[in-house]
Amino acid sequence: MVDRLNYRIEVTGEVDGRFAEILTPAALDFLAKLDNTFAGRRRELLDARRVRREELQSGEKPLGFLPETRQVRDDESWHVAPTAPGLEDRRVEITGPTDRKMTVNALNSGAKVWLADFEDATSPTWHNVIDGQLNLHDAIRRNIDFTTEAGKHYTIGDDPATIVARPRGWHLVEKHIRIDGRPVSASLVDFGLYFFHNARQLLARGAGPYFYLPKLENHLEARLWNDVFLMAQRELGIPRGSIRATVLIETITAAFEMDEILYELREHAAGLNAGRWDYIFSLIKNFAAHGADFVLPDRAQVTMTVPFMRAYTELLVRTCHKRGAHAIGGMAAFIPSKDPSVNEIAAEKVRADKEREAGDGFDGSWVAHPGLVPICREVFDGVLGGWPNQLGKLREDVDVTAEDLLDVASAGGEVTEAGVRANINVALRYVDAWLRGTGAAAIHNLMEDAATAEIARCQVWQWIRNGTKLEDGTALTLELATQYLDEELATVRTDLGEGNRLDDAREIFTETALGEKLPSFLTTGAYARYLTDAR
Repeated sequence: MVDRLNYRIEVTGEVDGRFAEILTPAALDFLAKLDNTFAGRRRELLDARRVRREELQSGEKPLGFLPETRQVRDDESWHVAPTAPGLEDRRVEITGPTDRKMTVNALNSGAKVWLADFEDATSPTWHNVIDGQLNLHDAIRRNIDFTTEAGKHYTIGDDPATIVARPRGWHLVEKHIRIDGRPVSASLVDFGLYFFHNARQLLARGAGPYFYLPKLENHLEARLWNDVFLMAQRELGIPRGSIRATVLIETITAAFEMDEILYELREHAAGLNAGRWDYIFSLIKNFAAHGADFVLPDRAQVTMTVPFMRAYTELLVRTCHKRGAHAIGGMAAFIPSKDPSVNEIAAEKVRADKEREAGDGFDGSWVAHPGLVPICREVFDGVLGGWPNQLGKLREDVDVTAEDLLDVASAGGEVTEAGVRANINVALRYVDAWLRGTGAAAIHNLMEDAATAEIARCQVWQWIRNGTKLEDGTALTLELATQYLDEELATVRTDLGEGNRLDDAREIFTETALGEKLPSFLTTGAYARYLTDAR
């Protein structure tokens, strides 16, 4: 605990070993300045989120392009900042948590960019959060290695990926760091510690402090981030505009404000990314009460080629390139298997997905495993040739309306018993892994993260609330879903054996998928107990 003239900073997590190198008095003071300056605005914006969600759920105020910001959208003259060093070529980006093994493997993967993830791919235990900061600190200084249990030693190669850190979203707090008794914004903890310790070192190495910004719902939240950047650079004497930020468009409301988000961040903006599961989760969350037109089929059937998803991604490419920003495609989540036939089928699907993105004008795309880097790189190499990106492909042929973005019924498809069971099975497995400290979990040959838990359980909630009929005509009732839950729980329990957290996972699923309301699994009682106790 550190007392200052006007506030008290308290670290309730253990400060063992090298954690003190990250949690220095100067770094904590920097966090306190940021949080004291922006805590009020953050709370106001989160309150505004809730109000807007209630308006959308009730139909009181339809979703559309904002009339008050039409001038920003129509003005052809403004562009984002020039591309920063290390971000000119983003044809392959790999994502993953910031543990030591992933840090070394991602930097050596052959990808151009590593999304170093403190958010959906990290279970936010105190250890994971601070250990991740240490790993990035060491990696930036080329002072990191990793040795496997078999004794194989890995160090960073000569051409590592550019690091782009993803802090947690505005809606989360870090309960292990408190100012005058209140928890600090998790966004500011992740951003602030990384920026404080590494900004100068990154600039000296010819790169810069680069970030992915998750879960934004509107341009005012982007404006808050921009103001944080300005203050952070000013406080540490870092040249204004050194920061670059890529925003994930993973909420339906943000899809209607892409121009405005880039405009607010324009001196720090690098691009936009097309998320997937969180985007679909956002649609369900905001339009769950709007009946069958917003009921989606099995998760596996909601591909990026269904019309409403095509509208969203094509609008993203057009918006980015109109403003000189990079457009980054979605995740290829496949994990290579020991079964060659499984790998062959999956590789064909990954290739087709990346060919669609490259053909649409995306400048690069995401993979979850180093084994997919060659496929993604080969596809984008074939389209880009000797060019680092496709910023010149303006996609002026694209004309997307509000109706196109909200045409969820265009997805077609059906809900099947196998699809319901798959959602339950994967949600149980993922939440169990998450509660045991793993935020990116390999499940059924796919890399799943926190967005998986959200989409899987909210689809079940939506199907129950709408009495959705399965392929055989049976309506999915609460009783039937509970039966499936019990049966899948027994199967998963047998597979996982001892030491699991499946009872807590079941509690979370029951509260967030079978209850009356549709909360995030991050707001459940089981989650709160876990986050409070985690060390």
